[in-house]
Amino acid sequence: MEAHGGPEVLVPAEVPEPDVGAEDVLVDLTAAGVNYIDTYLRGGLYPATLPTVPGLEGAGTVRSVGSAVTDLAVGDTVAFCDGPGAYAEVAAIPAARCVPVPTGVPVDVAAAALLQGLTAHYLLHDTYAVQPGDVVLVHAGAGGMGLLLCQMASALGATVIATTSTAEKASLARDAGAAHVVGYGSFADDVRSLTSGAGVAAVYDGVGATTFDGSLASLRVRGVLALYGAASGPVPPVDPQRLNTAGSVYLTRPSLGWHVRTTSELRSRAASVYGAVADGSLSVRVGGRYPLHAAADAHRELEGRTTTGKLLLVP
Repeated sequence: MEAHGGPEVLVPAEVPEPDVGAEDVLVDLTAAGVNYIDTYLRGGLYPATLPTVPGLEGAGTVRSVGSAVTDLAVGDTVAFCDGPGAYAEVAAIPAARCVPVPTGVPVDVAAAALLQGLTAHYLLHDTYAVQPGDVVLVHAGAGGMGLLLCQMASALGATVIATTSTAEKASLARDAGAAHVVGYGSFADDVRSLTSGAGVAAVYDGVGATTFDGSLASLRVRGVLALYGAASGPVPPVDPQRLNTAGSVYLTRPSLGWHVRTTSELRSRAASVYGAVADGSLSVRVGGRYPLHAAADAHRELEGRTTTGKLLLVP
């Protein structure tokens, strides 16, 4: 990626293999995850030093280790979610930011599960800690994030209301644990109806501009709006007085980086997510696999919101 812009700025190229520092490992990638944050970086919403090999999330096999690395070895299967450099055949990643992939988790599933699994984990355990009996609203319930949130929230004892745009997506959200599925057109009214007027304890909103007002209107008194993404565009500035009139509600804009700041926290959360994948209690839907040179196509389809589950690039 030599410039910011649309998907067309993602072009295949031959570049030298990355240098491996003393604290890095060189990973032969089996798969790279495609995430909305990749589109934010591509478009310039988030800063990036250009030119760059994009992609934050991937999984594969350690080919070599730096001289100071003691906790990983050649041949280990690892995953990472804060590259960059994942849209490639190989990537040099700090060993401290790599997660061992346990036996029982396929490598491509490890790539598909990490960034979104960790995000769902902190949203449900930290941003608003879901309690049994809570009712929560999950937007884009059939997307990669939505499917994980529906499963994990319902496993914690919550009643999940999900939004989707098609009957097929509604079916996927229900299969993932959503008790109710509504469309986007009048979801705030639907939420009030489903909760006898009370509203939900939390809204997990990765859509952004087009859902924000309705999300705010869906909250119960002192509820939490976790705005963790902006798939439909960034939310305009908000008058804090709106939080008062909505019922002393809370608005937060969390991100994964602040919740995996240390290696121990990263690996602890990852162990929880991968453990659930390995024992079958968490299902990861891979909605599309694209060859590496088709990264632009993957971005187009992700931004077109025509996909379900997680998209992967396969070198």
